[in-house]
Amino acid sequence: MLAAVAAGWFLVLGMRFVVPAVLPTIRAEFAVSNTSAGAAVTVLWLTYAAMQFPTGVYIDRVGERVLLVGSALLSGVGLLAYLVAPTYALFVLATAGFGLGTGLYGPPRGTLLSRTFDANEGVAFGTVMAAGSVGSAALPLVAVAVTARYGWRVGLAAVAPLFLLVAVALWLSISDRETATDDRSLRADLRAVLAGLGDRRLALAVLGAMVMLLVFQAVTAFLTTYLVTTRGISQGTAGGILSGLFVGGAVSQALTGRLADTYGTPKVLVGVAVGSAVPLALLPVLSGQLPLGLAAAAIGVRMSSGPLTNAYIVDVLPDAVEGTGWGLLRSGFFAVGSLGSVFVGALADRGLFDLSFYLMAGLTLVAGGLFLVLPRRD
Repeated sequence: MLAAVAAGWFLVLGMRFVVPAVLPTIRAEFAVSNTSAGAAVTVLWLTYAAMQFPTGVYIDRVGERVLLVGSALLSGVGLLAYLVAPTYALFVLATAGFGLGTGLYGPPRGTLLSRTFDANEGVAFGTVMAAGSVGSAALPLVAVAVTARYGWRVGLAAVAPLFLLVAVALWLSISDRETATDDRSLRADLRAVLAGLGDRRLALAVLGAMVMLLVFQAVTAFLTTYLVTTRGISQGTAGGILSGLFVGGAVSQALTGRLADTYGTPKVLVGVAVGSAVPLALLPVLSGQLPLGLAAAAIGVRMSSGPLTNAYIVDVLPDAVEGTGWGLLRSGFFAVGSLGSVFVGALADRGLFDLSFYLMAGLTLVAGGLFLVLPRRD
C-alpha cells in the first residue's frame, strides 16, 4: 500500500512541476507575458486547492480508497486534454482539469498514512513525500527532453497511462476505513474544525506551512524561466537545475522524518526554514551552472517541511473531523500559496526578478520564526 501511494504521489507531484519546467516553450508558443504564464500555474494550484476541502469531507464519508483511485483516473484524463489545446485559453482549461484531478490525492493520502503508520508516521510521510520529490526531479527532465523532440503536448500527455496503472494498484492495496455512520451535519463538522483552530499548535503549524508553501510555489514556477531569461541558460540546463532542487528535497525528506521522530518536529522545521532561506538569498548573486545547481539543491531542503507539517497538523486535528479539517486547511494554504507565482511573474515583468528572490528568502525566515515558537507534540 505504501508503495502504491508513493507511486501515485510520484506522478501527481512530479507532473505538477512539468508545466513550470516547459513554461518557456509554452509561453513562446502562445506569446504571453510572464504574468499570464504565472497565472496558468496559479490556476493549476487554485484548482488543486479548491478540491482539498470537499475531498476532506468525503474522506469521513466514503474513505480514502475511492478518492485516491478517482484522483489517479481524473489526473490521467486531464493530461490527455493537453493534446487538444491549440489556444492559450484551452491550455489553461486543461491545466484546471489536471489541477482538479490531482487535488483529490493529497487529503486522503495524509489521513491514510496517519491511521496506518501511527508509531512512525514521520518516516511514512517522509517516504511518500520523497517519492514525490523524485518524481518532481525526474519527470520534468524527461518532459523537457520529450518536448524538444515531440512538443510539450506529448511531453505532458504521455504520462496518462501510468496514472491508470497506479489507479489499479491503489484499488487493490488499500483497505476501506470506517466511515461516518451518524447523521452529523457538515456544519457541525466545520464548527468542530474551527474550534480546533483555537489550539495554538494547530494555528502556528498552519501559518508556517502556508508561508513555506507560498514561497515554494513561486520558486518552482519561475526558477526555469529566471535562469533562461536572466542568465542565458538553455531550457534543458535550466530544467536540470530545477530537477536538482527536487533531488535536494528528496534527500532531505528521507532524513528529516527520522530526525523529527527523534528530536521533535519544531526543531527540525526551524532548521529547514533557515537552511533553505540562505540559498534563496544567494541565488541572484551566484553565477555558473555548478553554483546555481548547488543552490537549487539547498533550496530544495525546504520541501521536507511539507511532510513534517502534514504529520503534525493531521495528528493535532480532532479525530472525529480529521478528514474534513485536513481538507479545509489544505484548501486554505494551497489557495494562498498559489498566489506566489502571479506575484513573482508581476515582479519579473517589471524587471525585479532578483528582488523577488530576496523577498522569498525573507518570508521563509518568517516561517522559521513561527516554527521556533511551535510547541512539541506530546
